[in-house]
Amino acid sequence: MVEIIGEKLILMEASETDIDELYDWKFSEKGWEAKQWNGPYIPEEKMTRREYGWMWALDNNAFADIPDALVITVNQKVVGYVGAYWVDKNTNWLETGIVIYDSHYWNGGYGTEAYQLWIDFLFNHSGLHRLGMSTWSGNLRMIKVAEKLGMVEEARIRQAREVNGEYYDSIKMGILRSEWKGSKKKL
Repeated sequence: MVEIIGEKLILMEASETDIDELYDWKFSEKGWEAKQWNGPYIPEEKMTRREYGWMWALDNNAFADIPDALVITVNQKVVGYVGAYWVDKNTNWLETGIVIYDSHYWNGGYGTEAYQLWIDFLFNHSGLHRLGMSTWSGNLRMIKVAEKLGMVEEARIRQAREVNGEYYDSIKMGILRSEWKGSKKKL
């Protein structure tokens, strides 16, 4: 069982109770504020609680011993999760992400700490060559977190995302293993 303990939070594999809590955040009105930032341009089909649980239960490990997602808990309360998926296994390229649903934990360093722990874990427990993330130009907080962790903008696809009737750029950022090793610092 993976458990990564930080100063403010813990990343860990999800229990059934955690998955139920994430389902409530993702598909109920209480998570609406986070949906304004986390891919608001992607139409999301609602799934049943059971389907969502199955999605988490699938063996989607990034590697044999590395899960593709961990929940973020603060004081034993689920507030979001970090995740990863393959872009290209042949070149050891993994895409990563984070969402904190509970807005009480925005702007307090929780996202930065969770994302750094996740990136550190992925690099430390794999032979990955690079990690990346994608967002939209309106999500300035995510861009700043990625920059703090040493990621650089690698691509900007102009006006590729529509949010509330306005077009935004799609942003791709990444970090190479060699850059990560050199950028290890206390945030």
